[in-house]
Amino acid sequence: MTTASRPCFTLILILTMLSAARAGDPPQAQEQVRAAIVDKCLSCHSGEKPKGGLDLTRRASALKGGENGPAVVPGKVDESPLVEKVAAGEMPPKNPLGPELVAAFRSWVASGAPYGIEPLAARRAGRDWWSLRPVSRPKVPEVSSGWVRNPVDAFVLQALNEHGLEPAPEADRVRLIRRLSFDLTGLPPTPEEVDAFLADTKPDAYERLVDRLLDSPRYGERWGRHWLDVVRFGESHGYEMNQPRPNAWPYRDYVIRAFNRDTPLPRFALEQLAADTVKGPEVDGLTLAATGFLVGGAHDQVGNATLAGMLQQRADDLDDMITATGTGFLGLTVNCARCHDHKFDPIAQRDYYGLAAVFAGVTHAEREVPAADRQARQAETARVEAELADLGRSLDASEPEAHPDHDTSARSAVSALRNVERFPAVVARGVRFTVLATNDGNEPCLDELEAWSAGPNSRNVASATAGGVASASSEYPDAAIHKVVHLNDGRPGNDRSWISRSKGRGWARVSWPEPVAVDRVVWGRDRVAKFTDRLATEYYVEVETGAGVWRVVASSSDRAKTGGPAIAVAVAASAARAELLRREEALRGRLAALKPTMTVYAGTFAQPGPTHVLRRGDPLQKGDVAPPSAPAAVAPPLVLPPDAPEALRRAAFARWVGDPANPLPARVMVNRAWHYHFGRGIVATPGDFGFNGTPPTHPALLDWLASAYRDGGCRLKPIHRLIVCSATYRQAGTGSGRAGAKGLEVDRSDVWLWHYPARRLEAEPIRDAILAVAGTLDLTMGGPGYSVWEKNTNYVMIYNPREALGPPEFRRMVYQFKPRSRQDPTFGAFDCPDAALVAPRRTVSTTPLQALNLLNSQFLLDQAAFLAQRLEREAGADPSAQAARAFRLAFARQPTAAERAAAVALIRSHGLPALGRAIFNANEFVYIP
Repeated sequence: MTTASRPCFTLILILTMLSAARAGDPPQAQEQVRAAIVDKCLSCHSGEKPKGGLDLTRRASALKGGENGPAVVPGKVDESPLVEKVAAGEMPPKNPLGPELVAAFRSWVASGAPYGIEPLAARRAGRDWWSLRPVSRPKVPEVSSGWVRNPVDAFVLQALNEHGLEPAPEADRVRLIRRLSFDLTGLPPTPEEVDAFLADTKPDAYERLVDRLLDSPRYGERWGRHWLDVVRFGESHGYEMNQPRPNAWPYRDYVIRAFNRDTPLPRFALEQLAADTVKGPEVDGLTLAATGFLVGGAHDQVGNATLAGMLQQRADDLDDMITATGTGFLGLTVNCARCHDHKFDPIAQRDYYGLAAVFAGVTHAEREVPAADRQARQAETARVEAELADLGRSLDASEPEAHPDHDTSARSAVSALRNVERFPAVVARGVRFTVLATNDGNEPCLDELEAWSAGPNSRNVASATAGGVASASSEYPDAAIHKVVHLNDGRPGNDRSWISRSKGRGWARVSWPEPVAVDRVVWGRDRVAKFTDRLATEYYVEVETGAGVWRVVASSSDRAKTGGPAIAVAVAASAARAELLRREEALRGRLAALKPTMTVYAGTFAQPGPTHVLRRGDPLQKGDVAPPSAPAAVAPPLVLPPDAPEALRRAAFARWVGDPANPLPARVMVNRAWHYHFGRGIVATPGDFGFNGTPPTHPALLDWLASAYRDGGCRLKPIHRLIVCSATYRQAGTGSGRAGAKGLEVDRSDVWLWHYPARRLEAEPIRDAILAVAGTLDLTMGGPGYSVWEKNTNYVMIYNPREALGPPEFRRMVYQFKPRSRQDPTFGAFDCPDAALVAPRRTVSTTPLQALNLLNSQFLLDQAAFLAQRLEREAGADPSAQAARAFRLAFARQPTAAERAAAVALIRSHGLPALGRAIFNANEFVYIP
């Protein structure tokens, strides 16, 4: 069939080819070649520096060739090196083409090597992708306008001019302070703050407001919450068990503090990736908790008994770390290269496993770190210990004396916590505790055995620090933690205890250097209240009055035989003694909370073995060893030896992240700031700066901000100040007149920022604002969070909402305990991320459930009642004054006449709480103006 007899094919050739295909060639050959060049060749042979100098994006550059001359000679198959290389399987080097494609290349060259009118565009990003190029400082556009306040406006106005758009007028001061307050602190301004701003006539009133809000500790709570989204922070393990992580909260506190301190990015990255390698007096428990970033994701507690299952679980944990790091700091979907080279970005599979090698020594676990406020804790500990010592003496004095020759229940039953054996003072040089039976028949256990001197300055003469030497009848086979020396080391608890080798029997002894008058022996099984097994129930206590001479001073014969309370109380205990016991229990609880260390879920670290590239991502198909490294397409290069020390791997990678030569983190961080200030980033996909991400709307502005961020020490607060002080940010929420109509016609989505894009608040500031307006907000910072869930101890954790919440739950929502896959029963409807995956941006939905929750939930009913009480206190009984005060608290403005009349009618018809419910459900309340 001739070309003339195929009119549709001829038409396509006329419209799309520079040179027509010869008659008789397969019509699909060109498209096959075109697709092969795009998919297989352009990753190397395109861009500013194509490999071998050969650029295959255009026909002219392909004919010109590279370092070795022309690649294609039209019509001459045997003289075209490209065909030769393809036929020999040399190109593409890692994935040779099949016979069908080789034939297509021959046919294509024979037909004149036609290209389309447009140059071939890569279907993936190359190493010259815009986000991978070095950050430079673009020239600020020269735009003639009095509207421009700083360079941000010059870039924005240039884009507006190019699209025939005009900026909106500046918003009024009430809207500006409300916008700034929510944006920078997540809280509404108080009426007093609004009045002060409106009355401030100085030229820099706005700038000073910005500085005050940036200096507020509420700033860290607001912007720390944004970062917690990005790094998938949750306080349970996820998966089917979803057990809580009670010690994950220190990472949250670290993030809030880091934002308040405006920690520079290099330090911010170093602390989260390798805080354990940082030295200096400023390194405290919260700093060390920063590595909670690495293990912040979900973790399967169930485990797997098979080798394949264990390896898969470990691979999944590492993938979570790589994903969080790639999204959070680099804005790249590195995790897409787990099973093969990235389909769209210049990230090879070996790059992925280079990052896996960086994190290969990190394991999900808790560890002890110095408490953040350790000095204050030490002082308080000394005070509590002194009070406990006084209380202990009073308690011991009230303990009935032991009568080893009696068999009546004159004393309480033994306790696993602490037991006192009191007797008339006797001079002794040792004590022996002999066990005849235990509560479960197992080997007896003692965590401490003490002997206290008689008199006003009583002391434990059996302690190791006083020269006491412990011995025993035998030692438990597992002597790692159950050692004889733990009998008198002063460190109670099962982990520092002695266990006999004999079932239900054994003796323990402590001797001291010089004879001392003693009047009581104190012993326990586990004073930290974790274990109650192995408890001695039949025993006798002896003191050594001379060399080898032992005298029985106490026994179990006069103790009650059935269980008593957790702390031993005499059967005939007085009310005074009961009060002493209550005080002691409270002090011991306080002392436990004051330990000089705190437990943090921040991972543990160990030297790993070699990391292998896994074929198709299968842990059972190990390929070449992958040394610790960063993605090769991102400058500067980073490759470490395969056996590099574990801590060095993370520290070196963290410094690579913070290196000014790395073009990604600065762009990513300033884009995040823009995203949260305007609801959309300059790059609308803040976690993906690759091929599948959205190109920047204002690329020059993005690089100008990134360079300003980098050159300013990589601190975020100056970028905030630059953005919010711009005329762009200060615009009204809508345009006016013809300019506004033109904006709606040309740019309804406000991509070019011809007005400020009003947007709904997230769940956290909505809840916080309700509490603030109701007058119930507790601004206590830090520490373990509050919970809105019923307590339970199920193996598979079930999080059922509590029916009633009180003042302990009226803190800011950032401090709410956050289980994975469960949402706050009232505010979860406002698109909170579930912490199962990274969330660089939140979706924004509008659903009936949101309005219903803000109208009828028990939380809202309660807060509306609290607001009513506040209005009565502050505005009196007049409904008109109450309505005016409510509007000022909620909206920072006076009501209009119509609003006031409607509010008064509502109050009189349905009561003052109804006004609160209406206000909390108003669009104006939940939207940034």
